[in-house]
Amino acid sequence: MPTIDEKRVYDARTGTTRALVASTIGVVRVEVSDDIVGEFGIEHRCTARDLATAGDALAVATDEDVLVGGFEPTDHGPAVAVGVDGDATFAAAPDGTVSRLVRGADEWEALGEVEEPRRMAGSLVAAADGVHRVRGGVVEYVGLDDVRDVAAGGVPLAVTGEALYTLGNGWMRDLQGDFRAVATDAAGERAVAATPEEVYERADDGVEWDAHPEAGVVDAAVASELLVAVTDGGEIRVHAAGAEPGDGGADAGSPWRGRHIGVPDGAAVVLPGSGSTDGGE
Repeated sequence: MPTIDEKRVYDARTGTTRALVASTIGVVRVEVSDDIVGEFGIEHRCTARDLATAGDALAVATDEDVLVGGFEPTDHGPAVAVGVDGDATFAAAPDGTVSRLVRGADEWEALGEVEEPRRMAGSLVAAADGVHRVRGGVVEYVGLDDVRDVAAGGVPLAVTGEALYTLGNGWMRDLQGDFRAVATDAAGERAVAATPEEVYERADDGVEWDAHPEAGVVDAAVASELLVAVTDGGEIRVHAAGAEPGDGGADAGSPWRGRHIGVPDGAAVVLPGSGSTDGGE
């Protein structure tokens, strides 16, 4: 396959944000300036299934191991989902085992099991048998069923094939739909969720959700005034605050811009250093 290192024109004076995308050919770095996709290239070759970040900490779930920091191996073995919370990295193995690696430790600690783990956010696990949380070194069930993704920033969110939920006095249904992904920033002030046909962004009042027609999104990350999404076809889509309808995107009235980054698929996206809490944490 030819190398994918393509330069795009963007305004460097406004600064750039680095996004990382998990794909079957590796972790791809994408530079974003405002709502323009800039340079992109392979950061690390592997079969990446999931990404997690908290501040500058990074974890990558691959078919062979969990990688941390500058893609250093940890001897975990295959993983399907990862999360980062403080000085701990969490990982879910294909068999459902949830483990923790504390910074400075030499070995992973197995904490419990879930059924068919799918995604993580910090110490939260989305799985076929519901949402689980690591608390006191034990994996606890905290509700719902057939959960596809979770977000841990601020008030936890979870999505299923039927609805988007907020954790309050139990899990409260916010929206009905066939949801694939959900993400928040670290404070939980911004949130985004995706179905196969639409991306929902939570409004400034923290209650209402605004819908944007945007098909194919499998994961998204938010930070400050930037929202970045990745599609199952390996396209990065960016929605910056202040963008006007007609600027780009799959829909003629959409304020999104999209650009293929040369990968056959996309599985997760994170914004390292931004505090965004998805694609893991």
